[in-house]
Amino acid sequence: MIFLYILIGIYAQGMLFIFLYSLAQGHLLLRFLGAKKSLGEVAHTVPKAWPKVTIQLPVYNELYVVDRLLDSVAKMNYPADLLEIQVLDDSTDQTAELIQQKIQEFPNLNFKYIHRTDRTGFKAGALKEGLAKASGEFIAIFDADFVPDPDFLQKTIPYFSSEKVGMVQTRWTHLNKNYSLLTRLQAFALDAHFLIEQIGRNSQHAFINFNGTGGIWRKSCIIDAGDWQDDTLTEDLDLSYRAQRKGWEFVYRPEIESPAELPPIMSAVKSQQFRWTKGGAECAGKHARAVLGENFPLSTKFHAMAHLFNSSIFIAILLVSLSSIGVWWAGMQGMISDNLFRIAGLFMIGFVIIAGVYLVAYFYEKRSFLRSLIQAIYMLPLFLSVSMGLALHNAQAVWEGLSGKKSPFIRTPKFNLEGGSGLESNPYIKFKIPATTWMEGVLMLVFSAMVGLHVYWGTFEMLPFHLMLAVGYGLVFFSSFKAYSLGK
Repeated sequence: MIFLYILIGIYAQGMLFIFLYSLAQGHLLLRFLGAKKSLGEVAHTVPKAWPKVTIQLPVYNELYVVDRLLDSVAKMNYPADLLEIQVLDDSTDQTAELIQQKIQEFPNLNFKYIHRTDRTGFKAGALKEGLAKASGEFIAIFDADFVPDPDFLQKTIPYFSSEKVGMVQTRWTHLNKNYSLLTRLQAFALDAHFLIEQIGRNSQHAFINFNGTGGIWRKSCIIDAGDWQDDTLTEDLDLSYRAQRKGWEFVYRPEIESPAELPPIMSAVKSQQFRWTKGGAECAGKHARAVLGENFPLSTKFHAMAHLFNSSIFIAILLVSLSSIGVWWAGMQGMISDNLFRIAGLFMIGFVIIAGVYLVAYFYEKRSFLRSLIQAIYMLPLFLSVSMGLALHNAQAVWEGLSGKKSPFIRTPKFNLEGGSGLESNPYIKFKIPATTWMEGVLMLVFSAMVGLHVYWGTFEMLPFHLMLAVGYGLVFFSSFKAYSLGK
């Protein structure tokens, strides 16, 4: 019986965490719905004299996209004498030569090529070294897979009219959204963050985050907040919290778009997800206690905790999914009261709220409601399934982050499929199948067996949950295996 109580306790705590997380998401949704009508009413003034700006381009082995990046930055509509472009290159392959040749095509632009042979601090280290040499009053940052809007600076600089504003973040859009089901699912997730979450937080002056790229900083804000630091894998989230804790204000503008590439294969998605989830957990360990102890409104603290610990949702999903098997078995044996199942059912409201957040983001600015509705009918359950199928992989990352285990910054490989580069010839794809991928295959079989047992015994309460887990782990396993095999 003690084991049963422990099992029920794990299941209940996991469901409670998911429910509390959903309440935070639901509140952000309400704030978004209330704020979207006034998004265009933010007061800003065009500066009488445009300031000097440094654009930083952190690059590491980007053969397929660096040409496109440099071409797009060279088209920036801004006075050439007020623009400095730093190429922060840590490359160890032909990318370094390609960059140096490319920038010769723009003799009228102030390109500064900074090459490091020692990748100390990885991206954070490159940004810090560049900042020390930057001449601009403002620092715009674009990753290698971005294609900046030529009017980016003219659109963002006016929002710094207040000296309190330290950073302006723009909304990511997707160059290859319709390339495959995987890219559409990623866009489904990212659109919710860049619409519901960022707008919902910013509208109530809660902590938001610089997303690592597609944003622009006041240089003095970065320095005042302690400069770039490399003790987490998400240096962007870390600096964001340090700056806002010191009183700097951030502005999020969804109408200013920053197009970028989505990873087209599962191994690249996992690499990116691991860095984001582990880095988020590391930032939680670094900032959560301080935020709670400082003089911020209760709602700000609540959303900061939900923000910092949002990656922990994967641990909760993993624990709930595994313990649900034992809970189902105990119910079959009559060891759990039907009333307990009914109470547990109330927590399923959390999944409904989370689904609502993603659906609102999906329908935002859709022209054809009927067509979008048909797409949403299969996109939403697939997205939720794949998200749950990534729970094992991401839970490992979160646990490492919370426990303090360090790991190097692993870049997400870029492809530029629109430019004609292929997957099979990409040297950045490595053939190394981690143990967690095989475990995902095992979990696919386990939950497929559970689906069969539900049908056989006529117990349908947990059938949808276990079916989604079986589908999710199956999709993640097979797409991972296919992606890793490209690196042979």
